Amino acid sequence: MSGTPRPDDAERPGPPADDDVPAATGERPAGEEQLTEEPAPEEPAPEEPAPEEPAPEEPAPEEPAPEEPTSEERPAAPAAGPARRRQRRVAGALIAVLTLLLGFAIAVQVRNTDTGEALAATREEDLVGILDSLDSREAQLRQQIADQRAALRDLSGTDSRSAAALEEATARAQALAVLNGTVAAEGPGLVMTIRDPQGQVRVADLLDAVQELRGAGAETLQIDGVRVGVSTAVTGEPGALRIDGRPVSAPYEVVVIGSPQDLQTAMSIPGGVVDRVGRQGGSVDIEQRDRVVVDALRPLDEPQYAQPQTE
Repeated sequence: MSGTPRPDDAERPGPPADDDVPAATGERPAGEEQLTEEPAPEEPAPEEPAPEEPAPEEPAPEEPAPEEPTSEERPAAPAAGPARRRQRRVAGALIAVLTLLLGFAIAVQVRNTDTGEALAATREEDLVGILDSLDSREAQLRQQIADQRAALRDLSGTDSRSAAALEEATARAQALAVLNGTVAAEGPGLVMTIRDPQGQVRVADLLDAVQELRGAGAETLQIDGVRVGVSTAVTGEPGALRIDGRPVSAPYEVVVIGSPQDLQTAMSIPGGVVDRVGRQGGSVDIEQRDRVVVDALRPLDEPQYAQPQTE
């Protein structure tokens, strides 16, 4: 049984011959064109070094969070705006001023430099002429200054003389006003009271009293509230006298400004007003005073015919 081949073995194909099997090296059988190149054997890739693991970072120290200002410490927002604007305006103004000053300084320097260069290029004869012209101009200016000072002195003197003349005229006008009775006056004097119980004092007695007082230096006087002036008129009958048309009655009060001693001496002379009034049944009382007031006024007498003399 072992030497007889089995039908199955005869039909089973055997392993292919070496000529029929292509070589393992990849060579193709003869007669076939090589269609593709056989890839070269792959070189093993170099081993990449393992990535270094980063060292663990140390945690940074925590910075303290800024403290938020409280409502009291926090500056008011509206106030910061105007302050900054003012600072900007001030800074702008300072910059403008400094710029102007710098420009002015540069302009002056340039002008001086130009003038110096121009003079340096001028001939000596021309420089002498310029110097003479400047000297002449300086002399003219000095003369003008002297003339102005002289005119100022003249004006000051004129003003002084005018002021003195005005003061003198004012004083004379006031004196004339006192004498004419157009202004009130005060000063030393006396008060004389004439009593006439029997009504025997006449117009002549009052006129004599006025004349004697003026002769003794009386400057102004009034009788029973009537100012006595240059044109004063005493009229009427005993017991019914009038001064400038105004009725007066005893006792008659005479207020006069002047030297009290001189006035009393004039009234006390023998045969004077005091003696005559005494013989008519009346009496006269005289009182000297350091200050009396004559406040009765009279209208200003305007002349009808007399006029100031003109040259």
